[in-house]
Amino acid sequence: MNPELLLFDEPTSALDPETIGDVLAVMQNLAKGGMNMVVVTHEMGFARSVADRIIFMAEGQILVDTTDVDGFFDNPTEPRAVQFLSKIIDHNSDRVQVDA
Repeated sequence: MNPELLLFDEPTSALDPETIGDVLAVMQNLAKGGMNMVVVTHEMGFARSVADRIIFMAEGQILVDTTDVDGFFDNPTEPRAVQFLSKIIDHNSDRVQVDA
């Protein structure tokens, strides 16, 4: 089997951290091998590392559709995207924030 496109809908949802790493590694290898993928994910570090296009949606609406992946993460302009990214990414270190 050699599909032209793979679809993933939250492939790491409800997985333990070790398994999440394994799944993301397989997907990164697929991306490096040229596999076309559509991935719905909240794993922003992964998205940033493999995406060549970002579509950001909220409440069923496309709010951002861009090929400027670094721009989306480093300088988001759409208010809902700014809010979302500020909750999960520390833009200085690209690490996930955990609110105490």
